[in-house]
Amino acid sequence: MTGMNLDEYKGVFVFAQQVDNEISSIALELLGKAKELAGKLDTQVTAVLVGYEVKNLVDKLAEYGADRVIVVDDSELKDYRTEPYAHALSSVINEYKPDIMLVGATAIGRDLAPRVSARVKTGLTADCTVLEIGDFPINAVPGKENEQKHNQLLMTRPAFGGNTIATIACPNNRPQMATVRAGVMQKIEPVSGAKAEVIEYNPGFVPNDKYVEIMEIVKEVSDVVDIMDAKILVSGGRGVGSAENFKLLEDLADALGGTVSCSRAVVDNGWKPKELQVGQTGKTVRPQVYFAIGISGAIQHTAGMEEADIIIAINKDETAPIFDVADYGIVGDLNKIVPILTEKIKAATAEA
Repeated sequence: MTGMNLDEYKGVFVFAQQVDNEISSIALELLGKAKELAGKLDTQVTAVLVGYEVKNLVDKLAEYGADRVIVVDDSELKDYRTEPYAHALSSVINEYKPDIMLVGATAIGRDLAPRVSARVKTGLTADCTVLEIGDFPINAVPGKENEQKHNQLLMTRPAFGGNTIATIACPNNRPQMATVRAGVMQKIEPVSGAKAEVIEYNPGFVPNDKYVEIMEIVKEVSDVVDIMDAKILVSGGRGVGSAENFKLLEDLADALGGTVSCSRAVVDNGWKPKELQVGQTGKTVRPQVYFAIGISGAIQHTAGMEEADIIIAINKDETAPIFDVADYGIVGDLNKIVPILTEKIKAATAEA
């Protein structure tokens, strides 16, 4: 036991990631989840906004669910650097004592959250897919019912390479910290004109030998569409066979007004760029229609697309696990089926 007085820790906090004075979408998604968790705990939602000259972003955080915004504004925080940001967030936690601290599992969040959790002496559950309030242990141990803790954050994530799902709690330390990938939680409908209480807090920044100096920032210009925004995804796996064969999927996507995505095997083979990868190590997507073509459907892949409204699987292996999550399945050769499907859709569109 750490000697923390757990009763002092209250509220659901979200790290409101911003880059170039723009709130990252993940922060708004986490505010939506924080609002739901806070409702169950009868507490408030606090966004922690770290950066330089970022006070203009407060109202947007309020509109997406923040009751309160703690602003840490300092010239040392202009661009993300590990040391000053870790100092900022851990200082906020020590000062304001959140019960729950949520961070986006972005490149920034994955660097920041573990360092902060170590500094404030708590645990961290990474890449959570489900967050809920409940009891720990989930089932009371017979004879030890009085030891069961209530109102705990139960953090669920894939474990052992996605072969099992683990639910993790942090009963003896605070805050209960989790990182969550983009696209997993849902934003609320913004409340126009909503206002939040604003606290300006600055723990002081003294550059030390852990401060790096940023020499240059080079922005990668990508013309790849963001598959997380697509309403229709035509996704291909190892079964497509080659980079050239993705032309079949691109034709189908064009006919549907959709976007091509892929599984990890396709990226590993160099057929498609990483930005198009769906799954546990790729992106989590929620399109209206998801075509899984030549994708076996390992749990690592389905974790990234099972929330799609309609899933249509095409695979020559009738025992492929993708058929367990698909709404519609076609067993057969994709090289024959996909062109026929494309032609039928083109014909139907022409008639319409």
